[in-house]
This record gives sequence, structure tokens and C-alpha cells, in this order.
Amino acid sequence: MKKLCLIALLYSFTFGNDLQNAIDSASSGDIIELSSGVYSGNIIINKPITIDGKDRSAIIKGDGKGDVIKINSSNVKLLNLTIENSGNSHTTIDSAISCDSASGVEIINNAIKNSLFGVNFKQCNESKIVDNFITSKPVDLGLRGDGIRLWYSHDNIVQNNHLSKSRDMVVWYSSNNQIRKNYGEYGRYSLHFMYAGKNLVEENIFKYNSVGIFFMFSSGTTARKNQVLNSTGAFGVGIGMKDTSDFIIQDNILAYNARGLYLDQSPFQPGTTNVYEDNQILYNTVGVQFHATQHKSIFNRNDFIGNMEIAINDTPGSKIDINEWSNNYFDDYAGFDRDKDGIGDIEYKNFTYLDSLWQYYPNLRLFYGSAIMSILNFISKLAPFSEPELLITDTSPHMEPYHE
Repeated sequence: MKKLCLIALLYSFTFGNDLQNAIDSASSGDIIELSSGVYSGNIIINKPITIDGKDRSAIIKGDGKGDVIKINSSNVKLLNLTIENSGNSHTTIDSAISCDSASGVEIINNAIKNSLFGVNFKQCNESKIVDNFITSKPVDLGLRGDGIRLWYSHDNIVQNNHLSKSRDMVVWYSSNNQIRKNYGEYGRYSLHFMYAGKNLVEENIFKYNSVGIFFMFSSGTTARKNQVLNSTGAFGVGIGMKDTSDFIIQDNILAYNARGLYLDQSPFQPGTTNVYEDNQILYNTVGVQFHATQHKSIFNRNDFIGNMEIAINDTPGSKIDINEWSNNYFDDYAGFDRDKDGIGDIEYKNFTYLDSLWQYYPNLRLFYGSAIMSILNFISKLAPFSEPELLITDTSPHMEPYHE
């Protein structure tokens, strides 16, 4: 192994690609250290080497076409670089860093700017994406690319990255990945899973995205200790579940979202359950929205505080009554605790009355929150003119919130 030091010529692509020449001349295991300056991108790495910019002052700049850096070898390390100016094509997934069919790759402490997609892993396994800042092109939200994209990529660590104004972080057809301690803001889906199993999603903070964490067609994942805040888009949710099974959603904070939890036919597989426990579901328009429920979910020790609606069911005929509720705190519970054991003396029940109309008939949502709807709903609770729907029965409601 040898260490090569490369000094940039200002906009070196004007004079030829010195960096690509250095890569082509390097041996496996070599370290290329870049001094401060601008190096031409659109480079291809076909051998296990390290490129180190030390303090991000070395800028690898693409020509606005294709990928800035393409990795086709295992055991490549890109460290402490600034990487800019990918192409603009969604069809070819133009990226700052593209990795294809490799393992042991490390993308650490880089700044990625003005690139459509950030880090694009295609069949890249047992690799690390850590401590990077990633943003996309300055275009409308739907036209941006994904900050981090895992496609058929397994056993990776994605940790401590800051994504700002990219589109999504995507985990598709990928398993056994750890998505930990990332921060995402002003994107579309802060984290989007499809056909992805047995991943860990832990201690992430996602704010001001159109949609929070959304799991689709997936199973066996644990999501814990995440904060999802201010997801207020047209389909804003804290954590959404679509056709998912055997999930554990634990110790998360879901606050100021249009929906705290959105559960669409989840669990999906017969004989499976999804477990929601120790979560704080706070100040959302709707705490939990159920859609097409067919199988049982378990809700234990969750705090429901400040939500305009604790729960709604938007699908007549759903099997809402098979869900299990135990030891949850509801701020609208009106019972007493005469034996001082911390558990309410009577069970908590949550009904939907006239407000089921706007749940089932979206055109009536225009009137949600209006004075006339509030008055009619109040009257229907005093003297129901139709059978109210029972959404939640907690036989042991907790008298105090679990979290301050």
C-alpha cells in the first residue's frame, strides 16, 4: 500500500483529469490524498482504493452529466470530500456517488451538493454510509432525487447522515440494514421502505417532510426511538404502514403531524401482529388512522396527548375490534382511580359519532372543525340518532402519561 498526494489545478478538468489518471495508476489498497481545490469528476473506480479529502476542501466536481463518482469495486473508501454537480436524469439515476455490485464500501464524512441523487447503492452489501451531508438539485420537490437509495442492498449501516431538501431516503428490496441517527428535513418521504425485511430504524430525527417514515409491503422490521415531527403534507403521517407484518414500533415520538400513525391493511399476513408500544403520539390532527383493518395490532403503554382525534377508521366493515389495547394513556379519559393503582377503574372507550361521515365521505372534510359539525357531533353524543362505532377499548387505561 502506498499513499499518493494529489494537488488540484483550479478546475483541473480544463487541463485533463488528473484524478482519474491517479486512480488508474494506483494499486489496490493505495490511499489518494487530495489537497484543497477542485478536481474533475465523472470518475470511475475499479479497484479497492481510498480517496481522502481530509477536511472536505477537496471538491470533486462533475460535468453535469451522469454520475460524479462511479464505484465498481469492493472495499473502496471515499472520505472527507465535497462532491458536486451530477447530471439531471431520473432515468439513469444520475448521482453524486453510484455503487454497483460491491461490498465493504465506505462513504464517510462527505458533503454532497447540487447532485440529483446523493448516494445510490445497487446491490452493494456490508457497506457504510456515515456522517455525510446530502442535498439535491435546487428544483421542485418532486423533481429532486433521493438523498440515499438502497436497492437490493443488504447488511449496510446508514448512520449520522444529514439530508436536507432532497426527495426521499429509500430502502427497497433490501434487508438487515441499520438506519440510525440520521436527520432529514424538507424532503418528501423522510424514509420509504418497499419489500424490505428485518431492518432496524433507530434514533432518527425527521422534521418538516411531506411524509414521515412509510413502510410498504415489508415485514420483520423494528422502528424505535425515532422522532417524526411536522409531517403536514397532503398525506402527512408520522409513521405509515401499508401491507406490513410482524413490525415493532417502539418508543417513538410522533408529533404535529397530519396523522401520527396511518395503518393500511397492517398487519397484512394472517397470523402476524404489529406491536405499537411506549410511543408518544402528540398533537397530531389524528392520532391513529385505520384503513382496511383485517388482522390484529397490539397497542401497549402509548401516550395519546393533544390529538384532535385519538383515532378514526375510514373503512366501513374493518375489523377494528380485534385490536388489543392495554395500559395506554389517553388525555380525554374521564374515569377515576379510587384504589390508587395508577389504572383507571373503568375501561376507556373511544367512539366515533357523526364525525364518521367525514371519515367515510372525503367531500365532507371541508366541514371538519366547523361550528355546525361540532354542534351536530355534540348533539349526536347526547342523543345518538345512529349507532356510534367503537374504535378503541382499553381495559386498563393508565392514569398518568408515561413521559413528561
